[in-house]
Amino acid sequence: MKRILITGKDSYIGTSFEKWVRQWPNDYQIDTLDTKGDWQSYDFSPYDVVFHVAGIAHVDAKANMEDLYYRVNRDLTIEAAQKAKAEGVKQFIFMSSIIVYGDSSKLGEKRVITKDTIPIPTNFYGNSKLQAEQGILPLQDEHFKVVILRPPMIYGKGSKGNYPKLARLAQKIPIFPDIENERSMLYIENLCEFIRLMIDNEEKGIFFPENKEYVKTRDIVSEIAETYEKKIVLIKVFNPLIRFLSNKFFKINKLFGSLTYDKEISDISKEIYNVIDFKTSIKLTEMR
Repeated sequence: MKRILITGKDSYIGTSFEKWVRQWPNDYQIDTLDTKGDWQSYDFSPYDVVFHVAGIAHVDAKANMEDLYYRVNRDLTIEAAQKAKAEGVKQFIFMSSIIVYGDSSKLGEKRVITKDTIPIPTNFYGNSKLQAEQGILPLQDEHFKVVILRPPMIYGKGSKGNYPKLARLAQKIPIFPDIENERSMLYIENLCEFIRLMIDNEEKGIFFPENKEYVKTRDIVSEIAETYEKKIVLIKVFNPLIRFLSNKFFKINKLFGSLTYDKEISDISKEIYNVIDFKTSIKLTEMR
């Protein structure tokens, strides 16, 4: 049995993973730790794995929160990894993000991240994650394995971020721009299975989990609408205006730009972690 400590109590990813591994009650024991309290006095020594999900997301990042982002996303991560190593934990798993590579492409352009792409964050959220990675990787040795996950947009029932915004939009609007783009995404249960395999295989290194399918923003909206038996008409008439405005408003590129992982780096050939396809994942996410 693997004993796993999740640092970051009540986090979306942490609670989802805990629920996922209940399918194997004899294989995993999960405990959670609230890092907002006196977590430093907690004994890590009984655990095989520390899964570190405590952190601040980028959803509402404000300039006056920059110091807090570095304290939580970088400093707390490094402290937790140092403590895990000192107390004999064998594996430390850190949830980083695709955001360490910067922003989506401009409209009409492709952006594919390969094994040779150098991380260049464009904001302090991404930089705090990258600095956390740089702080924990040197701790790795033959007795202490470090796993860094750089997932793209994670979605699923109860998720936060951009997906719920698209879901609300899909239920309200009758038309949507028909713009060509490609996005890597990751359904929460596919992520949970990936993490389980990381633990079972006692992996180390940097990993790039994603769904099998690249998706277009229009397809996400259309699939969501379909689950509510609603039809959205895709139109191109506003595309020239959207392209013009994308040069002035960053959020348009964030919505309609492209950002994908090369399939070569997101595949782990040992085992299959994409257990839910895209269409099914949308239905499960929007299930009432």
